[in-house]
Amino acid sequence: MIEYPVSFVGLPIGNREDITRRALTVLESVDCICCEDTRNTGMLLAHYGIRKPLLSLHEHNETRRAPEVAERALRGERFAVVTDAGMPGVSDPGYRLIQELRNQNVAFTVLPGPSAVVTALVGSGLPSDAFFFGGFLPVKSGKRAAMLQRAVESNHTSIFYESPFRIVKTIQALAELAPDTPVCVARELTKVFETYHRGSAATLLAEFTAHPPKGEMVLLIGGTNAPREAQS
Repeated sequence: MIEYPVSFVGLPIGNREDITRRALTVLESVDCICCEDTRNTGMLLAHYGIRKPLLSLHEHNETRRAPEVAERALRGERFAVVTDAGMPGVSDPGYRLIQELRNQNVAFTVLPGPSAVVTALVGSGLPSDAFFFGGFLPVKSGKRAAMLQRAVESNHTSIFYESPFRIVKTIQALAELAPDTPVCVARELTKVFETYHRGSAATLLAEFTAHPPKGEMVLLIGGTNAPREAQS
């Protein structure tokens, strides 16, 4: 097995048992683990009996900390980079560090792991032959409406992360644009209360207005211009 100075490790998005053997091997063998929240990562490591020095690496300090990690890696230290859930760099810290590692010619590898995007896509029942992932929807209503409009008019499934505090307003905006658009909200994936809410934008608006959902969510929108056979 080739050893790299830095390994980006995908972690479970909810269920701790979704971690891979390879991920555990790397976490046990490195000198230090860079993590988004030391408390969250510490609890996962404790569950598997792993004790390693932790170095915080989050959106507010990644630019400053990336050169430090690169320099230490060049001196021989081995790092694992993780986030609270899922894959580092995908709507989470990691991208800036990768750019610094490339600039400093520090070798790195990526260990695959659970993905909320792909899990939600498969479970949604919407066309999965082509899709767009847009990260978190814009907070401002105008930009959010424009993004939703593009999703409705597209020829693929669009996937976004959305806050439980904004999901009702987002579905309302979507229902006003295209009430019959097929939508899915995947909630609390891999956790005890995992649920998939499937239906038209208008149907989900009525459901969520009566019973506002809680937890972490992935919003999926089926494009109205997707090939008919893909929607069947």
